[in-house]
Amino acid sequence: MQQKTMFLPAYEHSEACLCHSPAFLRINTVLTRQAAKAPPITTATVAAAIPAGQSTHSNAAASATQLKAFINVRIFDGVSDQLREGMQVIVEGNKIKSIEPADTPPPAQAKVIDGNGGVLMPGLIDAHWHAIMARPSMMTAMTADFNYIQALAIAEAQATLLRGFTTVRDMGGPVFGLKRAIDEQITVGPRIYPSGAFISQTGGHGDFRMLSEVPRAPAGSLSYIERVGITAIADGADQVLLRAREQLMRGASQIKFMAGGGVASLYDGIDVTEGSVPEIQAAVTAAENWGTYVTVHAYTARAVTMAIKGGVKCIEHGQLVDEQTVELMAQQNLWWCLQPFLDDEDAVPMANPASRAKQLVMSAGTDNAYQLAKKHHIKTAWGTDTLFDARLATRQGAQLAKLIRWYTPLEILKMATSVNAELCALSGPRNPYPEKLGVIEAGALADMIIVDGDPLTDIQLLAQPEDAFQMIMKNGQIYKNTLENSAV
Repeated sequence: MQQKTMFLPAYEHSEACLCHSPAFLRINTVLTRQAAKAPPITTATVAAAIPAGQSTHSNAAASATQLKAFINVRIFDGVSDQLREGMQVIVEGNKIKSIEPADTPPPAQAKVIDGNGGVLMPGLIDAHWHAIMARPSMMTAMTADFNYIQALAIAEAQATLLRGFTTVRDMGGPVFGLKRAIDEQITVGPRIYPSGAFISQTGGHGDFRMLSEVPRAPAGSLSYIERVGITAIADGADQVLLRAREQLMRGASQIKFMAGGGVASLYDGIDVTEGSVPEIQAAVTAAENWGTYVTVHAYTARAVTMAIKGGVKCIEHGQLVDEQTVELMAQQNLWWCLQPFLDDEDAVPMANPASRAKQLVMSAGTDNAYQLAKKHHIKTAWGTDTLFDARLATRQGAQLAKLIRWYTPLEILKMATSVNAELCALSGPRNPYPEKLGVIEAGALADMIIVDGDPLTDIQLLAQPEDAFQMIMKNGQIYKNTLENSAV
């Protein structure tokens, strides 16, 4: 007898909402009191709540008991000045268990990976990345169905990991969902330190509205770029405080504020200073109340000086600062996240003549910025800031190797591993990955690469990940392995 699918008719509920009923209010009061007495939610309390042997998903449970032994490798540990030889690395689950002499027999149950004499190093970290906006063109990002933009971001996240970048510090964009999908192993990609929507004043670097959308009525709706979470337009300290709190509520590990004009933005000159000290202080107050920090997009001395007065902890870009400003940065012990912006094959294509003119002014200051950073011993991080260009996204490692213009290979490798990891950790209790990153040492997260060759003598190997990177591991899971003698 053929079964029929039964559909219940739809009825409108005539009952009143229960949220104001006396019973609901009593229950809510009890639960609220209990929650107030509960310990804070931390990595330790979550782990303690999971019974032994169980995990949030089966892959993590399987990984937790799996041992891997990396033999026949030379080790760059992220901090030492030379390679460590005659050692092997034991990985258990998602962490490095130990570093032992090479003649120590590996654990009997371990899978042995023979590195064929290659260099085992930490996974790379890009400290200024835009996971949502790296691949689509600006026009596509502004006009396409946002589900398509997210699909591009998923594909780009996979490609990012296979370039050896196991962690990115995302400097603006709606990446919370992508981060969660990666963390839950629904898709593949790097660890993401999200900023959420960057905060911009009206007409600032983050305001991509059309002129027909201005002025916005007091009760007017948000623009498209605000609705999807790319930017948060805020004028006045109260609005900045609100928008910063919204990003923290959504899971931001740090707050990004636009403190000056930009190359790609439509309305501001690169000389424009944006925001105000009270507005920046509002963002800093929100961030510090959550135990984290504010970083700012700024190029000029005036914009950077204002940001310092506001209490920020990091400057993004800064190609047009003067020496007096850099001295102030050194006094305040600020971080400087610089990008090797030059007028070369990796310059972001700018069809708009005004943007192209700004780009030339900005890139002309790059050499001076790096020289000042080195002269005054500023804590300098590295990032690409790749935007709106699928080809340029593939050049992530090449742009890292380009630092050879100012740094030694050793300095470059440290910057893209342990130094960038230190900047990521500045988010304190908002750090989504509080274990050690960017190093190969016992207890650190097992994010590692095996390089066919020695990047300490040939930094250009970083520009050839498809050929030079024989093994890529993130969180104890191997995502690429072309080693012929590996048992995995």
